[in-house]
Amino acid sequence: MGFMSKSRKKRVTRRLLCVSPVLTACVTYESGMVAIIDFPHEDKPVWILGKQYNLRRERQEAQSDVRSRLWVSYRKGFAHIGGTGPTSDQGWGCMLRCGQMMLAQALICRHLGRDWRWNPDKEDAKYIKILKMFLDRKDSCYSIQQIAQMGVGEGKSIGQWFGPNTVSQVLKKLSVFDEWSNIGVHVALDNTIVKDDIRTLCLQCNNSSNSSISSTPNPNPHTLNGSIGGASCESASASSGQRSWRPLVLLIPLRLGLNEINNVYIERLKRCFMLRHSLGVIGGKPNHAHYFIGFLDDELVYLDPHTTQPCIHDDKWGNIPDDSYHCEQASRMKIQNLDPSIALGFYFHTEEDFEDWCVDVQKVIYEKDLGPMFELTEHRPSHWPPFASGQDMESFQLPLDITELDDIGVEPRYDSEDEEFELL
Repeated sequence: MGFMSKSRKKRVTRRLLCVSPVLTACVTYESGMVAIIDFPHEDKPVWILGKQYNLRRERQEAQSDVRSRLWVSYRKGFAHIGGTGPTSDQGWGCMLRCGQMMLAQALICRHLGRDWRWNPDKEDAKYIKILKMFLDRKDSCYSIQQIAQMGVGEGKSIGQWFGPNTVSQVLKKLSVFDEWSNIGVHVALDNTIVKDDIRTLCLQCNNSSNSSISSTPNPNPHTLNGSIGGASCESASASSGQRSWRPLVLLIPLRLGLNEINNVYIERLKRCFMLRHSLGVIGGKPNHAHYFIGFLDDELVYLDPHTTQPCIHDDKWGNIPDDSYHCEQASRMKIQNLDPSIALGFYFHTEEDFEDWCVDVQKVIYEKDLGPMFELTEHRPSHWPPFASGQDMESFQLPLDITELDDIGVEPRYDSEDEEFELL
């Protein structure tokens, strides 16, 4: 037998492992939950994470953009969480998976750029490194095991459904251990973004050993006519002076109504997807989460985690059958059917990106005489406690291998209670 290159081995391995969701016999779907709808052949725009596509002229480009997002769905057959816990997250892990998808998009912007596109026949070391961080094993930084166990500290037993705020807080904690990415994750408090807090979080790494990493420009600068804002998530603008900027993931938990989304927020929510720093929205329906990446007319475009696939592992050559982490087509739903409990996500590669967003977002959150969608303020309110970033190793008493938590091995519980937010 002749010599087989690593690239050839990868392609052969992918075919042998039947990794396509369509071809894998052991893939299961939650009844009535997965509704994949292709984009229509019409002369109308669709927005995907800050980029606009005309579906008559750019339909294939829009499909490629959707296909290139990491699609993280339910998995089965992974190692017991915590040693004796569940081996599948079917029925309880959908919000955890949506949080993984949003953070994966942030890491793609961080390391590859917003214009990166998935090519199954081309090796990409950075992409594979990102993907491995989300594999279902305890030594992966953002695995289902790590998220579920870190959630115990947020009051969620393993197997219990998360809300948008809980998964945001957990991802913030786990990001501390991701030294390669060196990102700051900030979760807005009480619908308010404090600029001083952001600067404290992202500029404090000026004296750290990772400061040389934090200012590395994203490799794919791009400007798209028609988008809101003048700087993209992959902007390579340098920070002012000698200051170093740690790339920022900003998560904003909101509740846009009582039992259903208030109509006054619908157009503003759609405009959030037009901001070129957008990481999308996590939310959905009670106990039924989706990762929303854009909109078409009055429908939201989303990736649905409610498909149960077998857990995968890299082979002896280090290759990963990654087809099952990409979805050929997205799903859509009427925006009026969205549960009001959501979390917005944004990524800022540079300080200039953040400052531009602070200007651009004013066009989004205000509408006529109505109250703002959320607030942006320069300084911390006087009645708030001092800011603590919670983004250093000293903030945690547990190492990344957090298998010593008490709440392991419990039966899955499906929490029907939504998280509490201040009503807007």
